[in-house]
Amino acid sequence: MSITTVLTVDGMSCGHCEKTVSAGLAALPGVTEVVADAPSGRVTVASAGPLDEAAVRGAVDEAGFTLVGRA
Repeated sequence: MSITTVLTVDGMSCGHCEKTVSAGLAALPGVTEVVADAPSGRVTVASAGPLDEAAVRGAVDEAGFTLVGRA
């Protein structure tokens, strides 16, 4: 079973930003796909199970961006 979570991330402005956020989130356990869209600030994450909110926030923070919340 795959779970899709849509996040709102502040600070993404280009393709490089999208790749940086995507790479950080893709490294989390259970994540199978990440699609980031800088213009909308949305990041869609597919995972094998529920995402750990603290881990997601940490990955986004470490990438240099701000997790606003779930879209």
